[in-house]
Amino acid sequence: MTMTSSATADESTVPATPPGRSTRAARPPLALLVPAVVTAALALLPLGYLGVRAFDHGVGEVVDVLWRDRTLRLVLRSLGLAAAVTAAALVVGVSLAWLTTRAWLPGRRTWAVLASLPLAVPSYVAAYAWVAAFPRIPSFVGALLVLTLCCYPYVLLPVAAALQRADPALEEVSAALGRGRLSTFLTVTLAQVRAAAAAGALLVALYVLSDFGAVAILRFDAFTRVIYASYRSSFDGVTAAVLGSVLVLVTVAIVAAEGRSRGRAQQARIGAGAPRRGAPVRLGTVGTAGALAWCALVVGLGIGVPLASLGYWLARGSSAGLQLGELAIAAGATVIVSALGALATTLLAVPVGVLAARYRGSGVRLVEQAAYAGHALPGIVVALSLVFFAVRFAYPIYQQVPLLVIAYAVLFLPAAVGAVRASVALSPPVLEEVARSLGRRPLQVLRDVTLPVAGPGVAAGAALVFLTCMKELPATLLLRPTGMETLATELWGQTQVGAYAAAAPYAAALVLLAAVPTYLLSRQSGGEVRPVGTAGRGVRAAEPHVGGAGR
Repeated sequence: MTMTSSATADESTVPATPPGRSTRAARPPLALLVPAVVTAALALLPLGYLGVRAFDHGVGEVVDVLWRDRTLRLVLRSLGLAAAVTAAALVVGVSLAWLTTRAWLPGRRTWAVLASLPLAVPSYVAAYAWVAAFPRIPSFVGALLVLTLCCYPYVLLPVAAALQRADPALEEVSAALGRGRLSTFLTVTLAQVRAAAAAGALLVALYVLSDFGAVAILRFDAFTRVIYASYRSSFDGVTAAVLGSVLVLVTVAIVAAEGRSRGRAQQARIGAGAPRRGAPVRLGTVGTAGALAWCALVVGLGIGVPLASLGYWLARGSSAGLQLGELAIAAGATVIVSALGALATTLLAVPVGVLAARYRGSGVRLVEQAAYAGHALPGIVVALSLVFFAVRFAYPIYQQVPLLVIAYAVLFLPAAVGAVRASVALSPPVLEEVARSLGRRPLQVLRDVTLPVAGPGVAAGAALVFLTCMKELPATLLLRPTGMETLATELWGQTQVGAYAAAAPYAAALVLLAAVPTYLLSRQSGGEVRPVGTAGRGVRAAEPHVGGAGR
């Protein structure tokens, strides 16, 4: 079971229940519905803040902000950047996923791990590295390049997992009918991974719309940068709230479009699935050289440039000495708050993910989509909304760790919900029906059957949330307790005053820490296909890698 295949429930499997029907009844149990509604309400909390602030000065002010030429330009610029990055990430992610899972490529497993490592590089670190190397890089080109390199693993990992689970018989039938390799790939292979690619593309689009660090460093006027500048320069909460509301509407439209592309079918895999992996495709001398060059180019740009920049500044700042004590304190604080954020987010995501996987209806869809609301909001807006809430209704947690953990949960619920939904959907619902027929209550079924079966995927989802919490910047800047510094806030503070050499150790520590869960995630989606003999007319049989994910 893999975590990142947030849509692999729609692979070549058999239907678990008729569309629109629950595995047991049309109405979900209250034991799941109540905590799911609480999670949705928490995710919608920033929207309440936006509504209150947007109408502070009346409807006229809202209309005035909406009708400004700058607002339309912001919408077009932000959507254009999101569309361009998503398209580029799909091309890069799908191609690398196919090369590292289906092609006979030298060092395939090594390339799979290396191709996943850009996930460990925060966008603001990558943006700084590129600006330092190419100071005159155009803002849009720089944002497109940096965000694509940071985001394509969100497509690579689920598509790689989907390709490993896809039934090779469909492609073999297509080849037997006379279709060429390219035609089979476009009409059969891509169809089997469409849902996984769509889920990855959704995360990429939401990431781009909510990113602050990269667009700020590259000086690209997207929603997040303009909202942050509005708060910092004039404390204009109304303008920022209206712009944030527009961003929410764009997010809802994107999430709704992804939901329609996923379709209504509820599917689960029965048994072990395909008994064998697809035979690895031999690319020939020229094809292999081109594939290796493509992998080397992507990996070099994604992790080579940032690491070279960090190495340069580490070398330049070595003579100034390194405060190991401050570095260790910041690293410890980063691990603690990120682990708490991952735990809280996963616990909140479980009821939402189980409902989305097992029940249908407009109410369930509304709860699931509400969980995505905070993800596309810039961290600065989420942080200010929680400050607004804490000061008025929960002052004891103001500037305390619990408030920061809540911000992480609001921002990163989609990753956890997707992991839970995909993992639960792939487990046969008949196991839960048997448990209920034996008198188990819904919570007992969830604890004893559903979560143990889906456990590996849910745990990997928690690892992804842990990774993203470590890299989060604006909410951490505003909500961390007084006197507490994380690696991200130390890095940001040093770069803002131009102390690049002093910032390098914090950046390097952050990348090294983030590389650990990234490596584990890549192992979850990794596998190995080894030729073991000849099967038929020159076709190699394949042996699945025994130590793969989910063991």
